[in-house]
Amino acid sequence: MTRKRRTYTDEFKREAVQLVTEQGYSLAEASRNLGVHANRLRTWKQKVEAADEEYEAGLTEDERMELASLRAENKRLRMERDTLKKATAFFANEKP
Repeated sequence: MTRKRRTYTDEFKREAVQLVTEQGYSLAEASRNLGVHANRLRTWKQKVEAADEEYEAGLTEDERMELASLRAENKRLRMERDTLKKATAFFANEKP
């Protein structure tokens, strides 16, 4: 009996890598939660980092600084959004 090879979309791979890089999950924890082998997730992460380095190599110093600033702002806004989602869910479940 042959096993069917699982395929993953590019969007799934990007989001899986974001769990590790932006949300602070460990490789092992993220891979367990997603049902993906840790080595596969590590490979995806390495490919994303290599692509980012290639992209950033063509940027000027000002563009790199702006990109870093925008990424930091994006991260802060995502955390604020997640906090507001949790607060909304908490108050929605609260009974008067």
